[in-house]
Amino acid sequence: MRSPATWTVFSYGFRPLFLASGVSALLVVPVWLWVQWHQFALWGSAPPMLWHAHEMLFGFAGAAVAGFLLTAVPSWTSSRGFAGWPLVALALMWVAARALLLAGPEGPWLWAVLADLAFLPLLAALIAPPILRERNRNMVMLVVLAALWGSDAVFLYAVSVGQPELANRMLRFALDVLLLLITIIGGRIVPAFTSNALRRQGETIALRSVPWLERALPAMMLLNAAAGVLGLMPQGLASVALLAALLHAWRLAGWRSLRVGGEPILWVLHLAYAWLPLGFVLKALALWGIAEFAQFWLHAFGIGAVATMIVAVMTRASLGHTGRPLVVARPIAWAYGLLTLAALCRVLLPHTGVLSYPVVLLLAGGLWTAAFAILVAVYGPILTQPRVDGRAG
Repeated sequence: MRSPATWTVFSYGFRPLFLASGVSALLVVPVWLWVQWHQFALWGSAPPMLWHAHEMLFGFAGAAVAGFLLTAVPSWTSSRGFAGWPLVALALMWVAARALLLAGPEGPWLWAVLADLAFLPLLAALIAPPILRERNRNMVMLVVLAALWGSDAVFLYAVSVGQPELANRMLRFALDVLLLLITIIGGRIVPAFTSNALRRQGETIALRSVPWLERALPAMMLLNAAAGVLGLMPQGLASVALLAALLHAWRLAGWRSLRVGGEPILWVLHLAYAWLPLGFVLKALALWGIAEFAQFWLHAFGIGAVATMIVAVMTRASLGHTGRPLVVARPIAWAYGLLTLAALCRVLLPHTGVLSYPVVLLLAGGLWTAAFAILVAVYGPILTQPRVDGRAG
């Protein structure tokens, strides 16, 4: 019997987890649309939206975060990459959690909870030793994982005891943690990749970086997460959101976004980050009650910022770590566009009066599904076949 290390899909950390993330995104939204259309009681007496949001945050996004960290940590710490049986165990735990949770509290709930809550600790057990050994600055990633795990644990408890308000609060906290992660990682990779691209094009215009702003933004995002979980009054939350929008917009303005239009693999990073200031503006308007169209701000973050950044990072990292040129195929550029249209439809269309709300859901869900169908079709072979340069990994 061959060792899992010889199975290409388990030869590096990003491979099984990015594939799991893409397949999850492709399947969960159609299931959710079916549940909505047929008014099916997916989780019994619990609101079915809780399953949908949980799978988006801890299934789809959770797998993507795991794939990113399992790939980034070896680069950050100059350590050996993760492969073989540890990846098999991690992937199987993720799959088991998704399958068991589908049955809801009326099913094998204890096993579902144990599987779901085991995933992030297993991930932390893999990445913590090299990070702590090197005293790497990315030790904050362990805190991020702990925060996500805590929100998941409280969410599952809230579902168990029938407290949907507490469950919703934990989902929003988990989303805020992911936005903090985008703020940190996006703040590093977007300007770095942009500078490299402009340099290759012979551009001499430097990107602007404001030191105090770089320190203030993570703190601002921590404040945003804390304010939400502690239940600050809407006016206070709106003020925090507006300040966050201004800071993110200022940061983005220094990254020369208008000069990267010719490279989809680059402009999608800027596009994903742009949803942060836009999402916070919508959140502020909704909380102040002065713009009805802004009430779907959560999807501006969930689809626009989180999902688009995940796809941007997945498509770039998968090419680079399989020895391919950093140029996405034309269908992937279309997938970026379809995902952006899905976000715009879900956030803005419900209040135009042009289409009914159920039709808007079907349209946005169809665009999302088409985007991930393209992603899985193009990147499935990339993630499951050996590197093109013959190297290991």
